[in-house]
Amino acid sequence: MDDAFVFQVLEAVKEIPKGQVATYGQIARLIGRPKNARLVGKALSMSELYEKAPCHRVVNASGRLAPNFDEQAELLKNEGVTLKKNGCVDLKTYQWHA
Repeated sequence: MDDAFVFQVLEAVKEIPKGQVATYGQIARLIGRPKNARLVGKALSMSELYEKAPCHRVVNASGRLAPNFDEQAELLKNEGVTLKKNGCVDLKTYQWHA
């Protein structure tokens, strides 16, 4: 994965407003790479090596939180995002419409 791709992803993620979420696929579409949702997830998992971005605001297409990112739920909660009983974000309520 090249650095330019990672920086594109991080720049898009920085646009997500506090209290809202975007999906990996949504970020992929925003940067002109609609078939690369999984690659967006991979880039976000490496984000700490690049720069600070609100990666906790990105979830999968079902609203499921990222695996191995234990702080994500708490960070979202601190921004007013509540999780459903199944632990997922309600995308109808909290999804960012860029």
